[in-house]
Amino acid sequence: MILAVLCVCVVVINMDTMIVTVALPELVDQLHASTVDLQWVSDAFNLVFAALVIAAGSLSDRFGRRGALVFGLAVFTLASGLGAYASTAGELIAARAVMGLGAAFIYPTTLSILTTVFVERKARAAAIGIWGACSGIGMVLGPLAGGALLQAFWWGSIFLVMAPIGLIALGLTAAFVPTSRDPETPALDKSGLLLSCLAFGILVYTIIEAPASGWDSARVIAGFAAAVVLFVSLYVREIKARTPMLDVRLFRDARFSAACGAMTIATFTLMGLTFLLTLYLQFLKLYSPLETGLRFIPVAVGMVIGSILGGKLAVQWGSRIVITAGLGVLTLLFVWFTGESNDTSAAVLALQMTLIGVGLGTVGVPATDAIMRVVPAAKASVGSAMNDATRLLGGTLGIAIVGSLFQSLYTHHLIGEAVPGLPPESLTKAQDSIGNAITEAARYTAEGQPALADRLIGAAQSSFYDGFHTASWTLAGLAAAMVVVAWFWLPAEKPEQPAAAEPAVEPSDAEA
Repeated sequence: MILAVLCVCVVVINMDTMIVTVALPELVDQLHASTVDLQWVSDAFNLVFAALVIAAGSLSDRFGRRGALVFGLAVFTLASGLGAYASTAGELIAARAVMGLGAAFIYPTTLSILTTVFVERKARAAAIGIWGACSGIGMVLGPLAGGALLQAFWWGSIFLVMAPIGLIALGLTAAFVPTSRDPETPALDKSGLLLSCLAFGILVYTIIEAPASGWDSARVIAGFAAAVVLFVSLYVREIKARTPMLDVRLFRDARFSAACGAMTIATFTLMGLTFLLTLYLQFLKLYSPLETGLRFIPVAVGMVIGSILGGKLAVQWGSRIVITAGLGVLTLLFVWFTGESNDTSAAVLALQMTLIGVGLGTVGVPATDAIMRVVPAAKASVGSAMNDATRLLGGTLGIAIVGSLFQSLYTHHLIGEAVPGLPPESLTKAQDSIGNAITEAARYTAEGQPALADRLIGAAQSSFYDGFHTASWTLAGLAAAMVVVAWFWLPAEKPEQPAAAEPAVEPSDAEA
């Protein structure tokens, strides 16, 4: 029952992360949101989540994990309800930021409670597998539920629907979930908390802004430099601290650091690919938002399969073999996507989508298990927060870098010479996005210039696939490199002699 409640919480957070994407066009019409507004409706959640997740994990270890989960659910539920009735884009962005605050307390706490409840290695791996599968289910349910709600109700319904689910999770948490905390109750590391929030916040903010400002702009370079300084300061502070918020010596453990690296690369490549696939399905395959969401159902199926198998096989064969195999599946998948075209059949696309989920689940669950086995049970929430931070950073970097690479290739390929007779202003619009190119082509067709429209569509599609295929080769190279790193970096294990389980953490007197 405890696992079921924790999985409900995970599904809610992952649904919210993805559900907003299908509502962006509605926000332009209803809230008069600009392109920058739309970006921050999506990014405000991730920015606050990433900035506070380590601090939230530390606070929940110190003051009690059930209390932290209840607090996060209450904040998330309230912000979801208020966001549904926002009258301006600014109000909605603020609500999304508060949702990110709630998520920062919810997501790492679910995993830390899970690992203190399931202390035996095999049971813990199975529970993490189910937890990971529910993450994938939530990510796919988001666009599906959003598309269905938008067809029947107004845009705010996608946020309002989260409120009753959050209330149910809140009640179930209070009724069934036990509490635990660090029995030593160390002094609060205020400097570590502040430095971690600033370091992760500035890093994610800079990554988000880089594609628009330019990766070589002074603003972006200054942002990355500030993030480096803050991370170095955090490292020095935590090394010297008597009771550090984050024991940075954990990164000296090859299992911990390699598992974090594998999670970062897996989410980097997959979120980058997902960004491209969303454009591909809507603008090249001409699916509606709801139809696009339906095409991602195999991802959830694959993730359930990969997560459950990954947990079981990691116990039997060891994490190194399973993580490396999962990265190998992703490498081959990205190579397969270099041949994607308008003629790709629905059956082939469904198989590719399934393998996306299988690859992520096969890497994610053993990597998460490896991370949590290194972290002492008393610091479970901080360990869980590190696992979440690697996912967030990898995903944010994947979208930003792959998106920038694709856009530069698309723009460079779509030049005036490729579309004879196209006015410069139309070329500029078409180079901005494949969607604009389709809109311009439709306008020329309506004006009685079908030949020009056909040339523009042909050039835009060719440019899109040039960027798509090159980005896929790049992702394949990154995944292949991580296969080598994981194989030689992750320590070998003897599956017949699994690591001893951490003792359960005693409930806190204050929250028992």
